[in-house]
Amino acid sequence: MLDWFRDNDRNVYKSAVATLASKRKLRPVFIQKKPVTEQYEWIHKTLKITACDSIGEQLLQAYLMAGQQSMLGMFCDGLGIPHDGKGSVVGDLPKGLDPEKLNATVDRLVDIFDPKMFTVYLHCFNMQVPGGWPELTAKLDNDERLVLGA
Repeated sequence: MLDWFRDNDRNVYKSAVATLASKRKLRPVFIQKKPVTEQYEWIHKTLKITACDSIGEQLLQAYLMAGQQSMLGMFCDGLGIPHDGKGSVVGDLPKGLDPEKLNATVDRLVDIFDPKMFTVYLHCFNMQVPGGWPELTAKLDNDERLVLGA
């Protein structure tokens, strides 16, 4: 994800480093002078701090919306959810998800995309409604291909 920002949207990367540095009471230049691998290590370590949760959420959301548009669009298409062609839902989110469409879509996309990234997206999508969709929650809880941290 950080590679993607450095290659495709350096302003977001620089802004994230600056914001994280300010949370740690550091000047951004202190981080920017480090080699890229050390920058990534520092960013990863800093994002684990509870005070930085919202920054991590924003980075993840920005990455999914800009860097994973085809995955988001294909997921919406599979479930019949209207979207803008880039994965942003148009109109209201559905009140329920068709279990057959959900299963078919997950089966297809988990083989096309990195299963971990797809799983992260499914978790993020499920957080868009209070308590998540029961159908998607059950899928995430019971499908061994959709396990995070394994």
